[in-house]
Amino acid sequence: MATQAKAGPLRPVLELAGIHKAFPGVKALSDAGLRLYPGEVHTLMGQNGAGKSTLIKVLTGVYTPDAGTILLDGRPVSPRSTLEAQQLGISTVYQEVNLCPNLSVAENIFIGRYPKTLFGIDWATMRRNAQTLLRQLEIDIDVTAPLSRYPLAIQQMVAISRALDISAKVLILDEPTSSLDEPEVQLLFRVLRRLREQGMAILFVTHFLDQTYAISDRITVMRNGEREGEYACSELSRLALVNKMVGAPAAPEPAEAMQHADAVTHGAALLATRGLARKGVLAPVDVTIHQGEVLGLAGLLGSGRTELARLLFGADKADAGAIAMDGRERVFGTPRDAIAAGIGFCSEDRKHEGAILSLSVRENLILALQAKTGMLRAIPLKRQQQLATDYVKWLGIKTASIETPIGTLSGGNQQKVLLARWLATDPRLLILDEPTRGIDVRAKQEIMDYVTKLCRKGLSILFISSELPEVLRCSDRMVVMRDRKACGEYRRGELDEQSVLQVIAGEQA
Repeated sequence: MATQAKAGPLRPVLELAGIHKAFPGVKALSDAGLRLYPGEVHTLMGQNGAGKSTLIKVLTGVYTPDAGTILLDGRPVSPRSTLEAQQLGISTVYQEVNLCPNLSVAENIFIGRYPKTLFGIDWATMRRNAQTLLRQLEIDIDVTAPLSRYPLAIQQMVAISRALDISAKVLILDEPTSSLDEPEVQLLFRVLRRLREQGMAILFVTHFLDQTYAISDRITVMRNGEREGEYACSELSRLALVNKMVGAPAAPEPAEAMQHADAVTHGAALLATRGLARKGVLAPVDVTIHQGEVLGLAGLLGSGRTELARLLFGADKADAGAIAMDGRERVFGTPRDAIAAGIGFCSEDRKHEGAILSLSVRENLILALQAKTGMLRAIPLKRQQQLATDYVKWLGIKTASIETPIGTLSGGNQQKVLLARWLATDPRLLILDEPTRGIDVRAKQEIMDYVTKLCRKGLSILFISSELPEVLRCSDRMVVMRDRKACGEYRRGELDEQSVLQVIAGEQA
């Protein structure tokens, strides 16, 4: 593990060392650590599943660590709840503002701690104190107005004001910019710089590279539940940071490992976007997917890959831009519209947006086809059984019966059932968002081999994966995304793994 020492005589205001945390069957943290100094913005970076959220939950009393120490001002502490952490001086502002939009700004800042007189709440004092707190953050608004009147950035400032009023030692910001646009991000950063000048210790959790280098003094990188290293931001290049996050080898894979055995000829454009965008989520993007083509999306978590997929599937609504299929503009207001147009979507969130664990393999498999057919036209049971039996055989799904609850299957077999769900609809375009996450190597290979064969028969695929070798190996073309933007498009052979990492990092490929 590489660790760089903090220069100067300061001691950490907060230090975590040797933190271990395990859940049944999962080791979430292993010898993890963190040092946070007063008067700094310290950014915590890592891929999805690196352990960032678990470490914060240990720090804020949501989880009790299995081993390790937490020192606050040099003294051991063991917060057992978020309230206890706040009382110690540790406050957290989360990605989703956890306030009451129907209450006024002042009420939200002091909820649970209203100033009182003998006759009840001292409204005048509360409003005056709320104005004072917000003006310290350069925010001048009507504190008597409902919180819902103000944009998300201002709501974030209200949440920060509340956190600072509760405690003033450590402020944790967990993905605070994920739903903000650029001017709102700059407003937040002005506030953070002001707090840093006042000596506040700020832990900033993000997945945006540009923002990391705009605001950070130091960076701790986590990977696979461990602290990979601690670095001065000025001494760590973007490419080096990306390499440390993903654990990429120094040299790229051999070129032959990234090639299909066959040359591929693609058909006409099936789907194209023009300026498709959603405020605070995705900058305007233009992509085209051809018939029989695998278009890969590469990028770090939060780069805009899943957000683009959800817009194409009608799961989220775009604020701008257009989608065309077969040259004709289409509007997908709901997933049902997209399904009817021949689009399928295997979500990255298998448990919450994919499998219904209590239902059988058969029932899970026919859900999308039933939605496409219409709820008033039930699919006959015999056809359901035949479909399920056929796909179990074709995909090699290991299950005792098609009536076995899908929740009892392994992750790889669950994923195969979800793939079968969409294949049963006979889609023209299949969106695969992290289709091989959390499954074994053999299941990964089986799934990708089957999908590639279908693609050669005319199925178009939008393929999203955090595993760069997988994207390079499977994709005919690749769009590289960074910080909610498409920053490059490349044909097979134009990039290798190392050069993709350079593009992701914002360096010349």
